[in-house]
Amino acid sequence: MEITLKMIDHLAHLSRLDFDADKKEGIQHDLSRMVGFIKKLQEVNTEGIEPLVFMSDVKNVWRKDEIKGSINRDEALANSPAKDNVYFKVPTVIKK
Repeated sequence: MEITLKMIDHLAHLSRLDFDADKKEGIQHDLSRMVGFIKKLQEVNTEGIEPLVFMSDVKNVWRKDEIKGSINRDEALANSPAKDNVYFKVPTVIKK
């Protein structure tokens, strides 16, 4: 698969990005190297090789789920700088 500047323009349009001409050539070079690497990986014989789930033998140590008490609404709102009787008040983020 050949990575062309037209393909870079199409990918930039899809991702809503805008690149300078000199940046496009660098991106073209990088993408070509990535595609070449994938082609090289496809040449590797993986017959009889089990897929890896984890890259190492290290396992996560999970804690047991324990039911614990929680705080009530008044305690939750006690340290809030802006509140009413029921809710936290926060600055408007999305304006209509």
